[in-house]
Amino acid sequence: MGEPVTVFASFEGAAGKTEELESLLRLMVANTRAESGCEQYDLYKERGSEGVFHLFERYRDQAALEEHRAAPYYLEYRTRVVDVLDVGG
Repeated sequence: MGEPVTVFASFEGAAGKTEELESLLRLMVANTRAESGCEQYDLYKERGSEGVFHLFERYRDQAALEEHRAAPYYLEYRTRVVDVLDVGG
């Protein structure tokens, strides 16, 4: 078994897409916390900012993170999240 892996990810919802983004992220929380290799997966909404979210993730090791990223719900999330993010451009 390798070293634990921590991921910190930030997201900003596109105009009019904040609720959709939050719903999608909450679905990821529910699914990911059930993974055997997930040690922590917490969603935070940034105070004072409309539509800014942060995910703090911790996995048992790199293999657990790779398993997470191969899960069907993660792959679906990746295709859907791009449509609700503010990509600054």
